[in-house]
Amino acid sequence: MIATVLTPRHLEIGGGAVGRLPEIVQRLGITRPLVVTDPWMHDSGTAERVLAPLRAAGMPVELFADTVPDPTTDVVEAGTARLRAGGHDGLVALGGGSPIDTAKAMAILAANGGALRDYKVPNPIPRAGVPLVAIPTTAGTGSEVTRFTVVTDTATDEKMLIAGPVLVPTAAIIDYELTLTCPLRLTADTGIDALTHAIEAYVSRRANPYSDSMALSAMRLIAPHIRRACADPQDRPAREAMMLGATLAGMAFSNASVALVHGMSRPIGAFFHVPHGLSNAMLLPAVTAFSLPAAEGRYADCARALGAAAPDMADGPAGLALLDALHQLNADLAVPSPRRYGIDEGRWSGLLTTMAEQAIASGSPGNNPRVPTAEEIVALYRDAWAA
Repeated sequence: MIATVLTPRHLEIGGGAVGRLPEIVQRLGITRPLVVTDPWMHDSGTAERVLAPLRAAGMPVELFADTVPDPTTDVVEAGTARLRAGGHDGLVALGGGSPIDTAKAMAILAANGGALRDYKVPNPIPRAGVPLVAIPTTAGTGSEVTRFTVVTDTATDEKMLIAGPVLVPTAAIIDYELTLTCPLRLTADTGIDALTHAIEAYVSRRANPYSDSMALSAMRLIAPHIRRACADPQDRPAREAMMLGATLAGMAFSNASVALVHGMSRPIGAFFHVPHGLSNAMLLPAVTAFSLPAAEGRYADCARALGAAAPDMADGPAGLALLDALHQLNADLAVPSPRRYGIDEGRWSGLLTTMAEQAIASGSPGNNPRVPTAEEIVALYRDAWAA
């Protein structure tokens, strides 16, 4: 097997690593950076941890702080206009997956023109954008190391997957200290998102030895630390393990792709504005049960990496132990079903066919060990509703 591996050119990993931002920016030849973040990062003063050292280094830095939790084409277009008008030659994205995804989309739109929907999967992205330094403040999305961005088209409510090598950030700063203020719900949802990345990368039809090693390492870090990080936000060893686990999971799925959970999750986010990690968590047990017979050995490996099964347990019982562990994790972290989340049943039922069509169109279900039909996806949505 020949595997093509894509990673950022430069990684800084460890507590306090954000202090090295000016050095990295200068090394990349950026002289006029635009910092992309969200209103909370700006209002809380967290953005100043990035802006102040850049200003101290003599850089004419500016701020775009209008990103939203689920990136939209409207916000990307506004950010692209700011990027062009300011003559910026580089981007620094600070925040969760949304600011990083927004910055990725801004870069390619500025470089290629047209509308963002022109570049959704499977369409190619002709030209790379300006250099991007990604600084995650949550341990979950892995967007700081991936070749993907997800943006909702405001004209259609479609959550578009856009992919390509040019979307991999030029550099990433992985500083777990930036996650110490994350509240429980955000910690839980992003943590399960990272776990889903690792599991789906490992069972993906596009898995390879490199992605396998990243995925299993991520699972071994996340499983023993996710509950600790939720219970005590200041548990620094747990936060550090979760941050590294999320980045490794990002490298795993960036080089093997995600599968059915993510394909089904995106429409839930687009239509019902459920946070991405939470919608993954709602779906993960049901989709795993559906997929298990097609990749029993692979799911058994996941169970062993998570500590849900002993190393010598046979594949069949280990796969069932994985299902039990996923249900228990959702229970421990108070993950609601779509029904308990408050989604209207009539609207949910009315959109099932559309959501199934959009899930298939994303391409992710085609990577699943068991490739579903649209009817089977509708049935899985119903199972998740009733959980």
